[in-house]
Amino acid sequence: MKIYIETLGCFKNQEDSERAAGLLLSDGLEVVQSTEEADILMINTCGFIEDAKRESIDRILQLAEKRQSGKKLIVTGCLAQRYGEELFEELPEADAILGVNDYKKLPEIVEKLYAEIQTEPMEKSSRFLSVNGETSLLTGKRTALSSRHYAYLKIAEGCSNCCSYCAIPSIRGGYRSVAMDDLLREAGALAAEGTKELILIAQDVTAWGIDIYGKYALPDLLSFLCRIEGIEWIRLLYCYEERITDELIRVMSGEKKILHYIDIPLQHCSDAVLARMNRSSTRKSMEKTLEKLRTAMPDIAIRTTLMTGFPGETEEDFAELVDFVETQCFDRMGVFAFSEEEGTAAFTMDEKIDPEIAKERRDSLMLRQMDISLRNNQAMIGKELLVFVEEQESPGVYIGRTYADAPEIDETTMFESSRHYKPGDFARVRITDAMDYDIIGVDLDGIPL
Repeated sequence: MKIYIETLGCFKNQEDSERAAGLLLSDGLEVVQSTEEADILMINTCGFIEDAKRESIDRILQLAEKRQSGKKLIVTGCLAQRYGEELFEELPEADAILGVNDYKKLPEIVEKLYAEIQTEPMEKSSRFLSVNGETSLLTGKRTALSSRHYAYLKIAEGCSNCCSYCAIPSIRGGYRSVAMDDLLREAGALAAEGTKELILIAQDVTAWGIDIYGKYALPDLLSFLCRIEGIEWIRLLYCYEERITDELIRVMSGEKKILHYIDIPLQHCSDAVLARMNRSSTRKSMEKTLEKLRTAMPDIAIRTTLMTGFPGETEEDFAELVDFVETQCFDRMGVFAFSEEEGTAAFTMDEKIDPEIAKERRDSLMLRQMDISLRNNQAMIGKELLVFVEEQESPGVYIGRTYADAPEIDETTMFESSRHYKPGDFARVRITDAMDYDIIGVDLDGIPL
């Protein structure tokens, strides 16, 4: 019995897919890399914003075409959890729809669907719907669905911040930390499989531990993770500004394995907009935290995410945001136009901004960031950097990442070398040229071409 698993959306979904794969493998199934050789197709969907929902639906319909050759289709993930009943009614192409709390039912459902495939001719076509509202943590052995030279470690599930624009708490429930022992065991297993870069993820990694240990215990977790042999880089994604404590900064600056990189989704800087977003930060608190990080780690790369067009955002609010971006000169930045999401507080707010204006403001910010990124990259010319190799682009040409770049979302470094590198190797590279979002160099340990 063979199953193909495709993942859309964020890195947290990827981790869920790997745990689902582990469940299925332990039940005797084989996970394959192409739809053609699979008996059953599974798509792990995203339902966070409108564009992601549209992408998920389009891909479901594309995979559904494969059912004509006798395959079965399972839809899981956030879209399934959020709109399970509607999908069940409107997408008869899906043989099973499972929410984010129902992965443990996969082996049983897969066996039933496979039994139908084996029937000649197929006399019955059962359909399954399960969108359990009871929140749980998906645990158990993970199975790599991609290269293991870097891996994500999801340290918590759900979110309790309740930002007014976000549907995650209603989809995935309140914040639940994974226990320290379980995380250390999993990180050790990943290291044994060859993982060198460990990327900590959650809706809010800085809240880790508060629900089970009574305190924000991320610094403690990081200290223990740094002791695991084989792990060489540790990266933090999705940190909330108000929980970036002096202790966390001390551990980040003091532990050699922890990269001087941090992702802080600030969303905005106007106090008025932040209040409507139900965010705890203020512009003053943000500036204070950013200054602390840069003082403790002058080379720190700071990534942020911002939102334009939130209900009530005035021209003055946006002008303040532009000033904030130009003043802070973030190393990495993404910008999203506000998306109305059912079930959130922002969905019913007055003073909605025209979507086209929201997109214009987004594009304006990204143009400014492009200039900032180019200046930052040009400042790297002549410097020698450690590059984590991702792939060989062509003979003698490799693509990798510096400490300042998370996989899939940040910049890449292209360099020439006469040496042979494989994914997960490290190379010493001198930067020779810069573009808006990428840098170019030569390998110092090999002979430049």
